[in-house]
Amino acid sequence: MQIADCHCHVYPDSLAPKAIKGIAFFYGLEMTRKMSERGTVSDMKEREYRVGIGHQIIFSVATTPHQVSSINRFISVEVEASEGTLTGLGTIHPECPDLRAAVDEIIKLGLKGIKIHPDFQQTAADDRRYMKVYEYCEGRLPVLIHCGDSRKDFSNPGRILPVLEAFPALTVIGAHLGGWSVWDESVKVLPHHGNFYVDCSSSFPFMIPEKAVSIIRIYGADRVIFGTDYPLWDPAEELDKLLSLGLNENELELITHKNAEKLFGIRKYAV
Repeated sequence: MQIADCHCHVYPDSLAPKAIKGIAFFYGLEMTRKMSERGTVSDMKEREYRVGIGHQIIFSVATTPHQVSSINRFISVEVEASEGTLTGLGTIHPECPDLRAAVDEIIKLGLKGIKIHPDFQQTAADDRRYMKVYEYCEGRLPVLIHCGDSRKDFSNPGRILPVLEAFPALTVIGAHLGGWSVWDESVKVLPHHGNFYVDCSSSFPFMIPEKAVSIIRIYGADRVIFGTDYPLWDPAEELDKLLSLGLNENELELITHKNAEKLFGIRKYAV
């Protein structure tokens, strides 16, 4: 089976420990020694190739505007060096002085989409500045959005709905099955929009298998992609959880690689 991991955070070797600590804090997770050793492209590949995951979609999130260009160049260099086995998404920040130019640079660098994290960037997903980003991306790039957090209201369903309604031709991928920690609310409203896909990252550790299957089938397997949220979770464990859900062969093929190939133009796998 060809497998693509569509949700991988990666960082330069020198920055990885600090970045992972920030992510763990966000999710309220204990920063373990094992976790602190992750976050680099080489570590990601080693862990994922070991279990047969042969393609990764990589990105990082800018927490300030001045980080945007350097992060996007870093991702672009790693993609170029991978000879087709990595796909890169760009980052953007709502306070970038020229949002159109930032989107254009992402395209020029050969990146295949944009990852937006409203909660990290402390800006609502339907903020007017993000709405300009969606406008510039519509028909050009898919947008992967962190979705959901019961503790805040930056990316909950009420913030995602206006985006889907305003930009029906924009491909939006809702991370974490469309609503981390607010799944019940999300599945009531978001699946009705045909331009909305979801990835399954950072979801299986927080729900029973039956609920995961229910959410996947509400959206339909043709709108779900596999993701591990590397480096937070072990790729082997996340893949095992997916494969143990009892999904049929067609569903698994769509989720593990076919949908990602369609959305991001993936053609090559390392394993």
